[in-house]
Amino acid sequence: MSKAFFKHIELSEKGSRYPARDIISQLSFNEKNLIPVITQEAETGQVLMMAWMNPESLQYSLDSGLMTYWSRSRNTLWKKGETSGHFQHIVSMQVDCDGDTLLFKVNQVGAACHTGRKHCFYFSLDSSEPENQTFVIAENPSSS
Repeated sequence: MSKAFFKHIELSEKGSRYPARDIISQLSFNEKNLIPVITQEAETGQVLMMAWMNPESLQYSLDSGLMTYWSRSRNTLWKKGETSGHFQHIVSMQVDCDGDTLLFKVNQVGAACHTGRKHCFYFSLDSSEPENQTFVIAENPSSS
């Protein structure tokens, strides 16, 4: 990633346009050639999940319009919904100010989480009693 490239963008006016290939070529992938991805429900703003992409999964996602991640545990492309039918249709993509994190807004079909829940962030801190904080399961698995 070129820090100068993203510094230049910081100074750009609203509405300035850059070819997608230029932005993508400047993304900052980590030492394992991965970049973190936050996936959010387009309509509600609900954060669905966090996963990883490599350049191949990013390009596949952009070409197909369906979210495709890199599975670190299986060391292969993970086409979200391929086995479950719970596809994520891409609505938009945003890049953070440093070019090292991606945000995708999607239309989610079914559950996003492998547990059958709508999203992966269902384990919530209840701090209503500061001296007795607990984590609470905030959502049941869906039947979809």
